[in-house]
Formats: sequence, structure tokens, C-alpha cells
Amino acid sequence: MEDHKDAIDATVAEVALRRPNPVALLTTDKDDITKLCGNQVRAIPL
Repeated sequence: MEDHKDAIDATVAEVALRRPNPVALLTTDKDDITKLCGNQVRAIPL
């Protein structure tokens, strides 16, 4: 079941996009966060 993972990614991305720039986000799912946030958030893989 991946639905909960997608919902969590979307929630994290939404919160990150509301923060003042620059924003860096530590994540285990860099690809999904990058797809959701584009270049507005620096996704740093763990």
C-alpha cells in the first residue's frame, strides 16, 4: 500500500513550500519531493 506514503510526501511538500526561501528538506524520497516541489525546495537525500 503506497497511498499513505504519497499522502505523507504531499503533506511534507505542502509545508515546505509555505516556508520562506531558501528551504532545504532532508528526505529518504528525493525523487518524489523534487517532483512535488520542483526547484523551490532543495531536497537532500538521507
